[in-house]
Amino acid sequence: MATAVKKQDMPPSGGYRSIPYVRNPAKSYFSGVGLIAGFVAITSYGLFEYYRASKQIRRNRVERRSAYLALTPLLTAEKDREKLKQLRRNRDEEAKLMADVPGWEVGTYYGEKVYKSLPEDAWVEPHSREFYAHASERDYRRRLFFKNWI
Repeated sequence: MATAVKKQDMPPSGGYRSIPYVRNPAKSYFSGVGLIAGFVAITSYGLFEYYRASKQIRRNRVERRSAYLALTPLLTAEKDREKLKQLRRNRDEEAKLMADVPGWEVGTYYGEKVYKSLPEDAWVEPHSREFYAHASERDYRRRLFFKNWI
């Protein structure tokens, strides 16, 4: 068996090139003063925009509050009007339902006043059960807890 003699791999004559190990610093686009000036400029613009937006938000808040204060009496009066109309409808319905019952007086409990210690013209806020007297239990509960739907 003949074996071929191989030459060992040797470095080229004159040696290998030198290995670059010197640090290459990153290219500097801004100096320290330029960076600080840019930071101050951007921060100033941001604060200006924040101040402008907060003024607008404050204006909107005042507008909403003014609208709420202007509309509250109107909406309260409308709610009270509708409540009185419903109570009148309830009384009329009671008069129609109890027309056959002898001795029944509308607005009393078998002829006795419900609120004995109050003067005749005193307003007593009706209970929600009285307001929804002729509604089903399901409708009563749905209306009673309507504010929780939202």
